[in-house]
Amino acid sequence: MAGAASLKAEEVNNAPINSISTDRLANSRSKLDPAIVHLQVLLDRAGSSPGVIDGRYGENLGKAIAGFEAMQRLPVDGKLDADVIARLTDDAPAIQPYVISEGDGKDLVERIPKDYAEQAKMHHLGYTSIAEKLAERFHMGIDLLKALNPGAAFAAGETVSVAVPGAPRSGKAKRIEAHKQSGQVMAFAEDGSLLAVYPATIGSKESPSPTGTHKVKGVARMPTYTYNPKINFQQGNNRKILKLPSGPNNPVGTVWIDLTDPTYGIHGTPNPELIGKAGSHGCVRLTNWDVEELAGMVKPGVVVEFVD
Repeated sequence: MAGAASLKAEEVNNAPINSISTDRLANSRSKLDPAIVHLQVLLDRAGSSPGVIDGRYGENLGKAIAGFEAMQRLPVDGKLDADVIARLTDDAPAIQPYVISEGDGKDLVERIPKDYAEQAKMHHLGYTSIAEKLAERFHMGIDLLKALNPGAAFAAGETVSVAVPGAPRSGKAKRIEAHKQSGQVMAFAEDGSLLAVYPATIGSKESPSPTGTHKVKGVARMPTYTYNPKINFQQGNNRKILKLPSGPNNPVGTVWIDLTDPTYGIHGTPNPELIGKAGSHGCVRLTNWDVEELAGMVKPGVVVEFVD
């Protein structure tokens, strides 16, 4: 996004989602659209995650609309129509002010090196800036955060505009479906109702995900990551086993949901903007905030089915 791009909170809050036409969707692939931001926030609140709230139309937004249709037991086509609009609750501003606290500036790191050997020397793979931390907390793309706050220093005491996504979904998941072709993870309650839907990266051609049915073995929050080139993949010139510290910029993010199939899991990511766009090494990758929400709804024994 060009540095000159900017957006006002009022533009987003006052942008009617019923103004989003097919042509407008096409145009929003290359530029910020306040109505798209508004729509993404409403879908997030409804439990059908658009992934990163970024103000642009893409596959993850279509997945979120389709997920919402499934949750509402509407015909599923991923298109924004009158039935979808009528059922989206819009009772609070999508963008609200937030005062940056002193705590927001804690536990930051100067940078995250790409090389795993360098990462292994660090104590914590934390956020590199307050802006990055806030973008993730409020489910936003950092470009959108900066567009809403042109000229902001992102320092303690400053008031900035942020998206207001939904509170974490509650309930107990009985079953999880990982849909490989659509790139979606769906969590179902015991009565069969759909609790939440998330955009996901599920394996790749080089490293396909498991097949069939498995179970959740356990949940690890803020996990460390053990890199083993003989089991995982080759990263740079690293040919030795390395233990990488925990943190949101850890290769598996802030949560690892362990599956009964060895080495496979559902986990977070240091690059939420790549969900659904870049392959994983066989696992199921969600944004950190989505996997944190899912982890709160699962316990050991929950069935995970990989659907082709």
